[in-house]
Amino acid sequence: MSSSPFDWLKSVTHDKKDIMFGDAEEKQYNSFMTNRGLSYHQDTVLLANEMNRASFIDSRMQYDFLLKTIRPRKRFSKWHKKSNPAEMEVIKEYYGYSDAKAESVADLISADDIKHMKSVSYTHLTLPTNREV
Repeated sequence: MSSSPFDWLKSVTHDKKDIMFGDAEEKQYNSFMTNRGLSYHQDTVLLANEMNRASFIDSRMQYDFLLKTIRPRKRFSKWHKKSNPAEMEVIKEYYGYSDAKAESVADLISADDIKHMKSVSYTHLTLPTNREV
């Protein structure tokens, strides 16, 4: 049985059904992704942190701990996704930002601003300066 991280999250947070039947499921269990999904909620972030601190514990024990300690409730959240790499390149080139700086300001820049940045000629960046002439 192939289980996605969302199946594991649903199991420990809502269904409260044990879906780890054997060694094959235990190998598929990804504690990092499960803990990441739990970290988006106020009532489970501390449990996720404890499991991150105890990463040396085998998967079955981590799963059982979360299954038994989290109260059943439907939890919804958007997962953080990386920004569009093409847009990051435009922001970096236009402003001269590093990867980290471009990532931090990407949410502040609208799609129209990105279009404008793409349309601007970058010749002013390649013209020689007075010192080079």
